[in-house]
Parts: sequence; structure tokens; C-alpha cells
Amino acid sequence: MQTLPIRTLVMGMALALSGLHVQAQSSQVNIICSVQADWCNMITTVYSKTTGTKVNMVLKGSGEALAQLVAEKDNPKVDVWFGGTGDPHLQAAELNLTLPHQSPSLGQLHPWAQQQAKQSGYKTVGIYSGPLGFGYNPELMAKRKLPIPKTWADLLKPEYKGEIQVANPASSGTAYTMIATLVQLMGEEKAFDYLKALHRNVSQYTRSGVAPIKAVARGETAISISFVHDGPGERLHGFAVETVTPSDGTGAEIGSMSLIKGAKNLDAAKKFYEWALTPSAQELAPASKQFQLPSNPAAKLDPNVPDFKKIKFIAYDYARYGSSQERKRLIARWEKEVNGLPR
Repeated sequence: MQTLPIRTLVMGMALALSGLHVQAQSSQVNIICSVQADWCNMITTVYSKTTGTKVNMVLKGSGEALAQLVAEKDNPKVDVWFGGTGDPHLQAAELNLTLPHQSPSLGQLHPWAQQQAKQSGYKTVGIYSGPLGFGYNPELMAKRKLPIPKTWADLLKPEYKGEIQVANPASSGTAYTMIATLVQLMGEEKAFDYLKALHRNVSQYTRSGVAPIKAVARGETAISISFVHDGPGERLHGFAVETVTPSDGTGAEIGSMSLIKGAKNLDAAKKFYEWALTPSAQELAPASKQFQLPSNPAAKLDPNVPDFKKIKFIAYDYARYGSSQERKRLIARWEKEVNGLPR
């Protein structure tokens, strides 16, 4: 896919926004962005140039973003949290860190995006979805004569020792989604036995969820546990990366967006929120080589977006595993029983 130049995107967004009667403003909005840097930067450029709004954006993984909101709950420094796995957004809603807001365009979104809003008391909304799976470097795999993993059990093979990277669930929503997926797929006790066995093959637990597949792309590790929509972007940058979803079942994230309680620029935050749900705004994702399934069905679907019909999904319980108590409990158990084990 050929990426459109920023100038073309800005002109297109300007036309789209003029149709929505959005006026240029001398306002600002402070955003935590939990998607990849290229997408965050494109959002900043396009939105600021088409609306006149100053965008102050900081990039953080969803686990770190939630920790910041908790730390700043009495004096929040951000207005909007954009992207990142939906479980921490649901936890922020439960902890009363975010504000209810029912967008006029909510009914136009995919049912899973509407369900995310409903179960949070409309304190968050789904903006994209993406399946969990494995990334691998085919050149490195061939060189080391490693088989391509097809199931979760495959990752426990002794030949993968030191060849796998996955993020730390305390800082990464991707890794927490992995734990929650395995618990629902296997049952909790078997899932933690699995995680202990997997630990022997893990070379590094990274801070961010996207770091492992970037390490795969650069030949630093053979395999990652990642969201598979992160693979095509690395390929388009010229790296040898392929992805696969486990045939025994997997979970999917519902990337979400939330307004922060106590936001100092609430009006500007609501305008950004509404813009982010439009088809034109969601089409900035593939333009920045990010290939999640957008929540607005009217957004043009890029051919690099994973085909959800070909993936075996578990019935992921977003409400249960999006609760702060369950997240805290599972992460604490992982820290106690898995992270400190020798390899």
C-alpha cells in the first residue's frame, strides 16, 4: 500500500471537517496516545492543521497511561486518552477517572464498539479492534531451522528457548490481553502453568506491547506475542515479518478512547473525540501503516487489515477482565509466580 503524503491528508481532512462545520479555533487539547508513534504523530499533524487546535500529545502504553491517570486523578494533566487496549479503559471507567459521553455517531459504529461504550457506562468507546497472535521473522526462522508456531502449545517447544519476546503485563495492555486470553482459553490454573513454562523460552519482557514485533522485524528475536495488525506495517517498512493467529483460539483487543474526568479543556476534548470517530479520522490509521479494524464501518477497509472471518476467537469477557480488581489480581499473580522464575 502506498502511504498518502501528509499534505494530501491534511487537505482531505480539511474538506471533511468543513462539511461538519468545524471552525478553526485557538484552543488546545492534551492527549495520551497509546497507539504506535506514526499514527499518534499523524493525528497531531492533521488535527492541529485542520482545526487550529494545539495538540499536546504524549505517547504511553495503555498500562502506563492508566497508571498516570491514577496518579493524577486529583489534578489531571490530560483531557483525552486515545487508543490502547480496552481493558485498562474499562478499569479507568470503574475507578471514576473518566467521563460518560454518548456520541451522536455511536449508533453508526460496529456492535463491539457500542458494547464497549455500554458496559463502561459510556465512559469509553471502541475505536478499533485487533487480534492477538504471533509475529515471526521468516529469515531468522529458516536460518535457525525453527518451525513456525501454529498453536499456543507450540511456543513451549524447547527449540524456542530464548527466541520469544512478549511485553510485561504491568505496563502493557497487549500482555495483559495475553494473560486474560489464556485464562479464558485454558482455565486459570492451567494458564499459569503455561505461563511458567513459556517463561523458560522468553528472552525479554518489554515495556511496550509493540516492542516485541519490532524486535522480530529487526532480527533481534525470532518470535513475538503481539497483536497481528502490527505486522503489515513492519513489512511495508521493508522488514521480514509474518504473523499467524493460534488455531486453538485467541482474543482480540478493543482499542478504546476516553474523556478524562477533570479535563481542563473539556470542550476541545469532546470535539477531538467526535472527530476521532469519523471515517476520515479512522482512515489515518492505514495511512500511517497501522492496520486495526476501524470501529466506523464507513471507513475504507485496507487490504492489510486482518480478516476476522478467518480467525478462531474465544468469547472474550471484556467486562470481567476489564475490571480493575481482576487486572490487579492477575498481574500480581504473574509477578509473584512467573516473572521472578529462573530461565
